[in-house]
Amino acid sequence: MKIIVNGAGGRMGNEVIRMAQAGMRGAEMAAAVDINGCNVTGCAVAKSLDEYEGPADCVIDFTHHTVTAGLLEYAKKRKLPVVIATTGHTEDEKALIKAAAAEIPVFFSYNMSLGVAVLASLAEKAAKMFPDADIEIIEKHHNRKLDVPSGTALLLADRIKLVRADAEYVIGRHENGKRTKNEIGIHSLRMGNVVGEHEILISTDNEVITLKHEAKDRALFAEGALSAAAFLVKQPAGLYNMQDMMAAE
Repeated sequence: MKIIVNGAGGRMGNEVIRMAQAGMRGAEMAAAVDINGCNVTGCAVAKSLDEYEGPADCVIDFTHHTVTAGLLEYAKKRKLPVVIATTGHTEDEKALIKAAAAEIPVFFSYNMSLGVAVLASLAEKAAKMFPDADIEIIEKHHNRKLDVPSGTALLLADRIKLVRADAEYVIGRHENGKRTKNEIGIHSLRMGNVVGEHEILISTDNEVITLKHEAKDRALFAEGALSAAAFLVKQPAGLYNMQDMMAAE
């Protein structure tokens, strides 16, 4: 499986390249792409996707959500599956992703961790079992993270909303007032070099269930992206996520 890493000069791009060069998930490097340039041996190096026209089986994108349109145009033009591993997309960008999935396989997830996928499944089940419980989500990340709340926190809230159709998200409670029955509180902390922590508290008057995932190393997201690519190259056009990949295993 020959992969193009878009955003090769970034921290996550470097991790994907390291693992691909080690042959993880049957991957090998086709090209390393970064607008700021990068120093990668053993494969083509380019400053834009359009510069690379060589053989490839999949694109893994660890850049920024603002490149979505160009990324998808390149993938559609070459009929390449694409793993989108960035967060913070606007509604318009999400619409572009959905439209592209009608032509090519697209893997889109706010978090590339299998553990987070399991956490989301458990959160949905717990919320269903305790329909009247209060639910709060706390997410912690390093002090350089741009988007608030994290894409993963929204992913978890969206999964809970599947069994709580009337749920309303309250982002960073900051005003006086009683908690409403249907709200899901989402709180963001930014500090130090925290890789990523997500905690879900499900509380009734008599008991509290705590579900938590803690990322110890960013390498787990790179590994998840390679797993997603290995899954995606076998799929027809469509929009896929971690739950689809779990179901296929």
